[in-house]
Amino acid sequence: MFEKIKVLVVDDSAFMRKMISDIINSQRDMQVVSTARDGFEAIEKAKQLNPDVITLDVEMPKKNGLEALIELKKYTNAQVIMLSSLTSEGSNITIEALQLGAFDFIQKPSGSISLDIDKIKDDIAEKIRYAYAYKNKTKKINTKINSNLNNKSININQNKYSVLLLGASTGGPKVLFDLITKLPKDINIPVLVVQHMPVGFTKAFAERMNKASNLEVVEAVDKQKIKENTVYIAPGGYHMLVVNGEIRLDLSPQIHGVRPAVDKLFISAANYYKSGTIAAIFTGMGKDGAEGVIEVKKYGGFVIAQDEESSVVFGMPKSAIQTGCVDVVLHENDILEYILKLLKRA
Repeated sequence: MFEKIKVLVVDDSAFMRKMISDIINSQRDMQVVSTARDGFEAIEKAKQLNPDVITLDVEMPKKNGLEALIELKKYTNAQVIMLSSLTSEGSNITIEALQLGAFDFIQKPSGSISLDIDKIKDDIAEKIRYAYAYKNKTKKINTKINSNLNNKSININQNKYSVLLLGASTGGPKVLFDLITKLPKDINIPVLVVQHMPVGFTKAFAERMNKASNLEVVEAVDKQKIKENTVYIAPGGYHMLVVNGEIRLDLSPQIHGVRPAVDKLFISAANYYKSGTIAAIFTGMGKDGAEGVIEVKKYGGFVIAQDEESSVVFGMPKSAIQTGCVDVVLHENDILEYILKLLKRA
C-alpha cells in the first residue's frame, strides 16, 4: 500500500471545506487529514499533523491567508497552495504570498463561496501532486543535460541584443520578481514577460514589481509602442505578441491549455527582433515555450533555461532543453548575472 499525500484544508466556509475535502479524498493518492476554519487553527493543526500540502484560503477573518502563511512557514515544511477569489485584496495577497514562498495558487471559479468548485477539481489534484513532489524533491542537478550545454563554447558578446523575453509558470512569480527588480535602470532594451496567471492577477503582479523595480513595469495594453527600459507583463486571458514594434493582445484559442502562452510571445518577438533576442525559460508545468525557443534560435537569438535543481517544476525548461535550442542552463541565482553579461552591463 503506497503512502497517500496528507493534505490540510483551510477555509473559513464549512461548505468550501467540505467541497474541497471531497475533491481531494476522491483521488486515490491523497487524503485530507484535517480541516481548519481560520489561520490560528491551521497553525495548530499543521504543528500536530505535519501535512505534506496545505490548501489555504486567502481571505479569512482573524488571520488572513498571507498572515497564516508567514506563521506556517515557521512550523512546517508543508507546501502551501493558496485558494483565491478574484478581488482586489485577494489578488494582491496572493501575489505577495507567492513571493513569500507559497507553492502556487488556484483561483476559485466564482468567489469566496464557489458552488461550482468542482470545475477546478483536476487543477486542485494536479497542483497538490506537484507540490508534494517538490516537497520531496532531491536537490540533484541533471548533470548529463547541464554539462553538455554549459560546456558549449559561446561568444556572449557576438550580438547586440535588443529585447529580453521571459516565460514562466508554476514557481515563476518569485523567480521573475527577484530577477526583474534587480535589473538596472539603464538596461536600454524592453523586457517582455509571460507568466501563466488568470485574468486580474497579472495586474497585481505588475503593480507589485513596479514598486520595487528600477524599470517601469506595466501590464501590457493593446497597440502600445514598445519602449526601452520598460517591462511588459502579458495580461491574464490574452496572448501577447510583438507586431512592428508594438504590443498586440489577442483572444485566439489557448495553447497548451493557457492564455497567455510563452510560445506566442517568443515566436512573434523572434520574428521581429531576429538575432537581437534573448529568451529565458523558467520553472513551470508543461511544455509552453519549447516551440518558441526553436524560433528564437532559428533567427540567431540566445536561449537560457533554468536548471532542474532550482526549478519548482522542471516541465517547461526540460521541454525547451530537449529541443536542442538552449544555449545555457543555469541556476536561478545565476541567470541575472548572465543576462547582464550578454548585455555587457556586468
